[in-house]
Amino acid sequence: AVVLTHAHIDHSGYLPRLVDQGFRGKVYATPATVELCRLLLPDSGHLQEEEADFANRHGFSKHAPALPLYTEDSARRALRLFEPREFGKSFEPLPGLDACFSHAGHILGAASVRLSCRASSILFSGDLGRQDDLVLKPPAPPAAADVVLVESTYGNRLQGTDDPLATLADVVSRTAARGGIVVVPAFAVGRAQTVLHLIQQLKEAGRIPDLPVFLNSPMAADVTEIFQRHAGEHRLTPAQTRAMFAHVKIANTEAESRALNALHYPSIIVSASGMATGGRVVHHLKAYAPDARNAIVFAGYQAAGTRGAALLGGATEIRMHGQWVPVRAEVANVTGLSAHADRNDLLAWLGASPRPPRHVYVTHG
Repeated sequence: AVVLTHAHIDHSGYLPRLVDQGFRGKVYATPATVELCRLLLPDSGHLQEEEADFANRHGFSKHAPALPLYTEDSARRALRLFEPREFGKSFEPLPGLDACFSHAGHILGAASVRLSCRASSILFSGDLGRQDDLVLKPPAPPAAADVVLVESTYGNRLQGTDDPLATLADVVSRTAARGGIVVVPAFAVGRAQTVLHLIQQLKEAGRIPDLPVFLNSPMAADVTEIFQRHAGEHRLTPAQTRAMFAHVKIANTEAESRALNALHYPSIIVSASGMATGGRVVHHLKAYAPDARNAIVFAGYQAAGTRGAALLGGATEIRMHGQWVPVRAEVANVTGLSAHADRNDLLAWLGASPRPPRHVYVTHG
């Protein structure tokens, strides 16, 4: 059996390959994680097939032929093995082994999991969220366990104290005043929903003009609907959840997506991917980066070597779709939106255990 803590591809993404190699057991996850994996895994397989096909046609892979790690069909076969399990309710992934999910607060559906067998127990933190996340509820206190494995993605740092609402309000207002377009690269799961919520808050408070907001990420639109079905996992009221999405115009088709590259009035475009490594947002960056009236606003970590990191580093031109595109638009970064617990959050989570574990192992950092 597999017990899955959350849907992010760095945690779920090998499951289709495992099934291709003969795995036929169950995959246990929370209901929201199951729903998110139904979106993410087939999409991941499809993208890998496209990348392998492109590599074979252009001959730049060292493999002959280049093959995807798994296909969209493999992902759909893996999804048939998924079994949803609720938070706080024990289940047996294997005879004699008890498991229980608790809220981890990292993304929708994210869980810590406690496994116990006879008199011994082990707690896996999974990826933990922040105590003061703007959208998701904080991680639940850890259950007592003999051994704890805790993540440490941001275990060596503290989150900044910048106000993301103030940063976003400033750049949107400046850009609107000069007649420009705001392009926000955002991850489809979690970050896009947070950005839409912040924009709606700023509009309601009168801190930014009532600009049109476009969401050009079909997956982000689907994830937003999943948010509405799992209201118990986040801080938003039903009214706030509806408002986050109610006045957003969704680009569903390729034609609607292309039309967003020719806007002539102040607007906000939220689109994936969050690091501008691919996806529809690259087309928008290509269209709007050369104009100094516009702004590109990042809302998350930008890994070294990505277009996002290059833009934040002050690049004056970026290669997109085989062309070097000049960058004259304002580039800004909204900090304080990380979905990972920092050092103090991690220590507070460990310190909330009902009794000290015998051993703590630090991972994922």
